[in-house]
Amino acid sequence: MAFPRLRSPLARAVVPVLGGVAFFALFFAGLWLVATAINDRAEPGSEIGNRVFEVGKVAAMAKAIATDGPLLLPDLKSPDGVRSIVLDHEGSDPATGWQVYYGFPADRDASCLVTHVQGSRTFTDCEKRTIQVAELMAPSEVRPIVENKKTLYIDLRGMTSSATTVP
Repeated sequence: MAFPRLRSPLARAVVPVLGGVAFFALFFAGLWLVATAINDRAEPGSEIGNRVFEVGKVAAMAKAIATDGPLLLPDLKSPDGVRSIVLDHEGSDPATGWQVYYGFPADRDASCLVTHVQGSRTFTDCEKRTIQVAELMAPSEVRPIVENKKTLYIDLRGMTSSATTVP
């Protein structure tokens, strides 16, 4: 059985467009069904973000910290923004001397976030106190990692806060 021929110019212009729209609507509906099926199989507690954050080359990061002071990084651990991380380096060897802190004072809770005083090693907390880097809360589950004495990472997988060097 042959399909009827489209005779009017309007029908020849509109029917292919409607066919294309119908195709893409079905295509996207299929993608939505596949995404829903995949999402239903995911574990409720699964984390999406990386658990090891690459900061950069140790030499460049050590130089930047020596010039401008410790780096205040936004929350790398969770999407809710509860914990900012401060990355600090001390000493002349870029491969050693790395330390991380949370972005709040050790004598306050996580709601008392600090602000970095540019070009210095000091911070201002929520009560306008000036505090040093060492007075920030040292995390027990976040640590810096130096890989091959070249690349600096921050491990967010729940380890101790002492620096580790990977050969």
